[in-house]
Amino acid sequence: MNQEPIGVFDSGVGGLTVTREIMRQLPEENLVYFGDTARVPYGSKSKQTIIRYSTQITNFLKTKNVKAIVIACNTASALALESIAEKVDIPVIGVVWPGAIAAAEATKTKNIGVIGTAATIKSKVYNRYLHQLNPEITVVTKACPLFAPLVEEGLVEDRVTDDIANRYLGEFKDYNVDALVLGCTHYPLLSNTIRRTLGDKIKLVNPAYETAKSLKEMLISKKILNTSGEEVHHEYYVSDMTDQFTSFADRVLPFSVDKIRVVNIEKYEQE
Repeated sequence: MNQEPIGVFDSGVGGLTVTREIMRQLPEENLVYFGDTARVPYGSKSKQTIIRYSTQITNFLKTKNVKAIVIACNTASALALESIAEKVDIPVIGVVWPGAIAAAEATKTKNIGVIGTAATIKSKVYNRYLHQLNPEITVVTKACPLFAPLVEEGLVEDRVTDDIANRYLGEFKDYNVDALVLGCTHYPLLSNTIRRTLGDKIKLVNPAYETAKSLKEMLISKKILNTSGEEVHHEYYVSDMTDQFTSFADRVLPFSVDKIRVVNIEKYEQE
């Protein structure tokens, strides 16, 4: 089982930021990545829909004999993780709890900002986790629903994205926030835009590092860390738009992605 792959999924390309960190911290692990590019974004959809989508993807990943699943999507982590964990007999981790830990460690003022999709912000999951870590923390949240589609459309360094960022993030300047959680895996790709808007004094917290760290600790504790020394093999699947995925993958990952397969993910509804 140790050589079986780790399954990673996201609503689109954003989860590649988590995948990159997993590759860095766990270079001997095989990965199977699925990006639900046909149905992105998740952040504007209902909890029931997100659970259904996440269940379909989990069913698909199980056909790849994955030994663990990383939900590399804040929205799905917030709304579907518990449901998924109940349905499978392998470990499942998300990005929200590791992100909250990183933010709590980063702040000095105990004022933390969180940006995310509408569904993630509405769930108040970061608020709950941060207050569990430190009841004295004040959390300021803001939904940024257009950020993920802008990333998916390749408008990372575009004037329209700067305009949207100014509109979304301006109010953070009114608070003594010194740490900002990028509560969507797409958002690290907008780090330059966010820094231009808020300045360099606010630390941007990318949950990817802590997620990979948590994954490594879990693999070690379960004694399923891959130490075979054999050649690593990664597979990439999407529900649509392979060309767009390839463009982002080549920019985000440490090496080129040669082959991407399209999956009819809805056929895994009942499996």
